[in-house]
Amino acid sequence: MSKECNFRSLDSLKSVQNVVNDASEALKDPKRTVKDSTIPDALGAAGGAAVGGGIGFAALYYAGSVTGLSAAGITSGLAAAGGIVGGGMVAGIAVLAAPVVILGVGGYVLVHHRHEEKLKQEKERLYSAALQKQQAIINELKNKAQMSKDRVDYLERLNILLQKAIEDLRQDLGKAA
Repeated sequence: MSKECNFRSLDSLKSVQNVVNDASEALKDPKRTVKDSTIPDALGAAGGAAVGGGIGFAALYYAGSVTGLSAAGITSGLAAAGGIVGGGMVAGIAVLAAPVVILGVGGYVLVHHRHEEKLKQEKERLYSAALQKQQAIINELKNKAQMSKDRVDYLERLNILLQKAIEDLRQDLGKAA
């Protein structure tokens, strides 16, 4: 994601999850107020490299004419690996390190892609949940006359937090307002 995100990790979405959870509790308990909330402050403020290493090590160990990890075995292995690209021992280091680098970068890309996909799915889930909770709170606020001032204040603050979460998630997901 090249655009600036409000939520860059699953951990950063915990605050949204806390607001959605508190909204759920508020909707279940008609007497719940800020003092009962789990987020009073917020309301107040309204391996690829490991695999690659194994390949490099195994290639070094078995490639030379002298098998083993002795100086002669290592030198022979590096020279044999370097011979693949027309070089000697120094080229052999590059040849044997290449799988570590390639698999390390490939592993990172794979893990990063999976992380980004999970993050997007969680943003979508929270976006939908926040919209539902906000609508339910708006509907409940239509009956303000039957509620205490503390209850109305609590629901209005939750509504503000949900609105901000919805706006930020909408921006991250690239949804039109």
